[in-house]
Amino acid sequence: MSKTPVRTDAQRSPDKRASSSGDIAAFLDAARTIKPGAGGGGRIVLALDATMSRQPTWDMASQIQAEMFQNVARETALTMQLVYFRGFGECRSSRWARNGPELAAMMTRIDCRAGRTQIEKVLKHALKEHNKSPISALVYIGDAMEEDPDALGHAAGQLGVRGVPAFVFQEGHEPGAERMFREIARLTRGGWFRFDPSAPQVLADLLKSIAVYATGGLKALEARGTGSDRKLLTQLKGGGSGR
Repeated sequence: MSKTPVRTDAQRSPDKRASSSGDIAAFLDAARTIKPGAGGGGRIVLALDATMSRQPTWDMASQIQAEMFQNVARETALTMQLVYFRGFGECRSSRWARNGPELAAMMTRIDCRAGRTQIEKVLKHALKEHNKSPISALVYIGDAMEEDPDALGHAAGQLGVRGVPAFVFQEGHEPGAERMFREIARLTRGGWFRFDPSAPQVLADLLKSIAVYATGGLKALEARGTGSDRKLLTQLKGGGSGR
């Protein structure tokens, strides 16, 4: 895992699919309502599959994550690090971002490229960062799994032992990916959720809840008590899937 500031890559193809303006607007409206945990701070590793099939979702995630982070960071010490993989063995991590525009700039410089998944590298990187300075959560968004399940399980278990929950958002319904993503969530005591790009509000609400958890812990989730907070609490307390 190379740890360098994210660099500008080749220009995106002009004919790539873009998310609808309605979806983007729904994401941004939801992000602006975040109420972080009182007095808290947190560090979140945000990891995304940037292989070619993910381009439309990457565009959506770029905007909502930056907007979400910018809102939360006004009142907390939240910092986020972007991790992504794509192409032939390329897996990169950014510096830790402390404001929304900084995170947005990192994400908009990246294009998606064909390649296989590198989820094990993501898990190991999160563990390495946690060993340097504790992180509150790992958030991963992806649609496929093309790796050794035992190796992924071992890496996830290491995060679980150290108290780092992984919140895995799955786009699509690939059964092999779902089994592994659920196992990663179970081993880390995090959560698995279905990510439907046609229903951006669901993802936006859950990401808000994760931000609240990262900055204020379980008590902040219980105190705020929205539907997505309760859904996340159920996951964190071992109550089932996030379907």
